[in-house]
Amino acid sequence: MDLASTLRFRSPELCLFTRKSNSPFNNPLSHQAPILIRPKKKTVSVPTIRTATHLTVKAKSEEDMRDKFKWVKLQNLDFAPARRLVRTAFTEDQSKLDHCLFKFAPSEIKTEEWYERNSNGLKIFCKSWMPKQIKGVLCFCHGYGDTCTFFFEGIARYIAASGYGVYALDHPGFGLSDGLHGYISNFDELVDNVIETYSKIKGRPELRNVPRFLLGQSMGGAVTLKVHLKEPRAWDGVILVAPMCKIAEEMKPPPVVLKALTCLAKVMPKAKLFPQKDLAPLAFRDLRKREMAVYNVICYDDLTRLKTGVELLKATDDIEKNVDKVSGPLLILHGAADKVTDPKVSQFLHEGASSTDKTLKLYEEGFHCILEGEPDDRIFTVLNDIISWLDERCSSK
Repeated sequence: MDLASTLRFRSPELCLFTRKSNSPFNNPLSHQAPILIRPKKKTVSVPTIRTATHLTVKAKSEEDMRDKFKWVKLQNLDFAPARRLVRTAFTEDQSKLDHCLFKFAPSEIKTEEWYERNSNGLKIFCKSWMPKQIKGVLCFCHGYGDTCTFFFEGIARYIAASGYGVYALDHPGFGLSDGLHGYISNFDELVDNVIETYSKIKGRPELRNVPRFLLGQSMGGAVTLKVHLKEPRAWDGVILVAPMCKIAEEMKPPPVVLKALTCLAKVMPKAKLFPQKDLAPLAFRDLRKREMAVYNVICYDDLTRLKTGVELLKATDDIEKNVDKVSGPLLILHGAADKVTDPKVSQFLHEGASSTDKTLKLYEEGFHCILEGEPDDRIFTVLNDIISWLDERCSSK
């Protein structure tokens, strides 16, 4: 039994119904990195881990890793202090994973971590990766089941090495930021938090006269689009990776069911009621990289909270109605074989956007996690496509 199976490795998905559909928009709500599932009981049994020792460059013993994952299962990650503790315990293990994003990460990049207190009083975790000379700034919005502190560490270093200051934050309720884990009481609060936090960062003296771009992945793509719709002139361009921006009508619950869920969300908004589907095989094409995803230990991996599911549906509905208002420079990247957020959703966005500068790139055989879960050469192809697009727009400024 491999590590993924041992830890019941899977990806959460919001699923409001049980009927099947042949819609091209199947499984539109995404998760970036499949991770271990924590049982509700405090007493756990973890079988022998066969693959843990070959996933890291300098591996710990099987017994050490077994005990460490068992310890994570015992933590209550609903609250940020516990998530911060767990992250600290796994930082070294993550950096030593035998993954191209970590093995070939440039070392000369200057990094900084800090917390910003937002207008709701929440401490928002932020991180930056800075080259010696900056020609542009890229700000990142992560997806529903992700954070900005795992695979994105390698992604950010690679992009920063090309001359871009990279900034990232964890959304409220996710990663290292304050808030109930996996709880979205209002999707616009995520959007407003991005606007507020990145406005502070963009106001720094060293960043005022350089082009600024926004990058969003999966649910983060929905956040990014709504940021753009609220402030269409605030960014010099938008990059979307497998964005969550539309749900086909046949994939939505019947109106009466949706109305009932919405009413329930008012009474018990934090309840974990939405079922999940195993998306692990659909997210990572490379099996070894899929196994490494269990090290993303502070991602939200439990049943989706009721209000969160309703808010995600509302957000995609709003984006779908306003696609024609997407007007800035736009780059959309999507795996052609993605069954988590279907590439036809990106085609819909590309065709509907009013941008005069818009590009859609589909990667043959690519799964959902094209920045983390593909073969090495494909990952660097996608990253280089992002950098080339940024270079072209920065050179014209």
